[in-house]
Amino acid sequence: MEPDSGISPPRNPPQLSWVNLSRNLLLAYQSFGVVYGDLSTSPLYVFPLTFTGKLQDRVNEEVIFGAFSLIFWTLTTIPLLKYVFIVLSADDNGEGGTFALYSLLCRYAKLSLLPNQQAADEELSAYRYGPSLHSATSSSFKRFLEKHKKLRVALLVVVLFGASMVIGDGVLTPAISVLASVSGLKQAENKLTDGVVIVIACVILVGLFALQHCGTHRVAFLFAPVVIVWLVSIFSIGLYNMVHWNPHIIRAISPHYIIKFFREIGKDAWISFGGILLCTTGTEAMFADLGHFTASSIRIAFGFVVYPCLVFQYMGQAAYLSKNPHAISASFYESIPDLVFWPVFVISTLAAIVGSQAIITATFSIVKQCQALCCFPRVKVVHTSKHMYGQVYIPEINWILMIITLSITLGFRETSLIGNAYGLACMAVMFVTTFLMALVIIFVWQKSILLAVLFLLFFWFIEGAYLLAAFIKVPQGGWVPLVLSFIFMMVMYTWHYGTRKKYNFDLHNKVSLKWLLGLGPSLGIVRVPGIGLIYSELATGVPAIFSHFVTNLPAFHKVLVFVCVKSVPVPYVSPEERFLIGRVCPRPYRMYRCIVRYGYKDFRREDGDFENQLIQSIAEFIQMEAVEPQFCGSDTSSVDGRMAVISTTRNPQSNSSLVIAEDVDIGVSSSIQSSRSSTLQSLHSVFDDENPELRRRRVRFQLPPNPGMDPAVREELIDLIHAKEDGVAYIVGHSYVKARRTSSFLKKFVIDIGYSFLRKNCRGPSVALNIPHISLIEVGMIYYV
Repeated sequence: MEPDSGISPPRNPPQLSWVNLSRNLLLAYQSFGVVYGDLSTSPLYVFPLTFTGKLQDRVNEEVIFGAFSLIFWTLTTIPLLKYVFIVLSADDNGEGGTFALYSLLCRYAKLSLLPNQQAADEELSAYRYGPSLHSATSSSFKRFLEKHKKLRVALLVVVLFGASMVIGDGVLTPAISVLASVSGLKQAENKLTDGVVIVIACVILVGLFALQHCGTHRVAFLFAPVVIVWLVSIFSIGLYNMVHWNPHIIRAISPHYIIKFFREIGKDAWISFGGILLCTTGTEAMFADLGHFTASSIRIAFGFVVYPCLVFQYMGQAAYLSKNPHAISASFYESIPDLVFWPVFVISTLAAIVGSQAIITATFSIVKQCQALCCFPRVKVVHTSKHMYGQVYIPEINWILMIITLSITLGFRETSLIGNAYGLACMAVMFVTTFLMALVIIFVWQKSILLAVLFLLFFWFIEGAYLLAAFIKVPQGGWVPLVLSFIFMMVMYTWHYGTRKKYNFDLHNKVSLKWLLGLGPSLGIVRVPGIGLIYSELATGVPAIFSHFVTNLPAFHKVLVFVCVKSVPVPYVSPEERFLIGRVCPRPYRMYRCIVRYGYKDFRREDGDFENQLIQSIAEFIQMEAVEPQFCGSDTSSVDGRMAVISTTRNPQSNSSLVIAEDVDIGVSSSIQSSRSSTLQSLHSVFDDENPELRRRRVRFQLPPNPGMDPAVREELIDLIHAKEDGVAYIVGHSYVKARRTSSFLKKFVIDIGYSFLRKNCRGPSVALNIPHISLIEVGMIYYV
């Protein structure tokens, strides 16, 4: 039906803007429960941790006013000015976080250390972002970075350090948030000892981590209302305290009181900075969780709700403390009117749990991104929601986080010591983000280096002061995030280093095509019916492991496909662009290459349909190759040498190379005879019955009636169909990586001990690729790197 032409065009823009506004308002509502749980609970511990030790004896009205002024301007410059107005604009196709900035930089400058990128990757729809013109200054700076490998390694180390600090946040946030909220019980029940409070906090933490496998989506409905009620509560209490105790606190917004603060306290002001910086904890979540929402929705939520509520709460606490300085050690709970103490205590505990849940989920996302970019060992990633794309659960990381969190809670037993560690972790992540953001301003936004330097110096001056104050407290707990980040960074860099060395070995020891062509189409061995999928990390060429098959096995499959599953520096790859198909040798060899591309946030679905999509893609390539002039000009495909992007989401009714006929009853024999023995068929049947979650979708392919088809093309397609019916075997290399004898002691230690330990204790390639064991062939090979 044709659209109604009676609708006047001028009405469309207002309708669209209203739709966008309502969508952003809905997302802003949802963001309260995911993004702001951590940031909104910071009033529980900021003032007590600002005045610790000998500073407790110097609390007076002038000092309290100065501390509030510092908190106000810190909230204004870092969360509001830096993140809301600047950093949120540096999204990677809607995704945020440390690795989003790094992936942007790797696309606009050749900064990646893994040489598996291809020209076809740059044609992905999600690859280019922003302007494409380069200024002469940024181009020379870019060439300088690309030329020096040590600078690229240093950049990767900085990114891994930031990611490690985020993981450290995942340990420290639950500890300090839950312990700070539960400590309110001591204000109501004086008989409670510290030991009882610690036990209660540990029980809550164990329950929190034990429920992670359920997924955030199952309790997400409760998250946003909890945080909103919490924000309304702290806003109301802050406003009440301001009016009741000291309305003159509003004057402390003036930066003049910061100068008075330094004059009053002197050099000891640096000690207080370690507590004041905690008012920004959770700020990085606004950028890291950008993929679940939009920049506009996060700006609306923070600018109109979160920021005013926090300012009034800190203002109210300061007003109360200006008249009651003795209550500094538990300022938040002391400032609550007795009438509403218990409701506020309950909602504060729930808000602390929500804030902890958000950072734990963010930690899982960071680990998944690290794994996708070859910076973390293979671990099990479970997608907990069918509706929210990025919510994942990683069992191994969850239990490691729980053990470390409980150890910190039981070991430190005080929020002040945990706060020292927490502040250092949060500020270090912001420091790294500022540095990466300066590079994005130069390379991605194409602005002048001078502007990037001004941005860098302004925010590094502020964050550097807080970071220095946090480092001063390293002996009092600040060493924890440094040790944690060092351990995680060593794990990540060791894995990346070993993976890179293994890839370079494959790259420099590829099988010569002249040698393959000299063997002839039979490869000098018997070609048996079936398809052999040879998995390799190489995106070009034939891996060295293939020569082991040809020289040691008496027979090989009639159709061979070299499969490379790789990640590209974009968050998502659309299904239409996922498969890159090419031919390895001339047509009689029946050897193909398939590169399967995923983004660093893509969900590798275990739908059991990979084989069928692969066969369809190869069939499309065979037919399109025969009409190459039309193929080159196709709107849905692009060519990279002899490789082509083949869409796997073609409409079934469209003109396709193969027709799919569903084989509903697996037990009924097909009209196409299979060369597999009855024993092998029965083994496959038993495997399918025992593993229903890995059950493959059984289909039968047929050639459509096309009298004009080239006979050679028809013959190749028939061979492909028959090979599929005869069975598919997955061939994976079981590699052992060792350092050369001439290598340095450090390299031998990293490769032979560190990398070898990680490979033995992580998931195997066949498990990570969801390959059925009944069809798996593993071949051992030693890599001397």
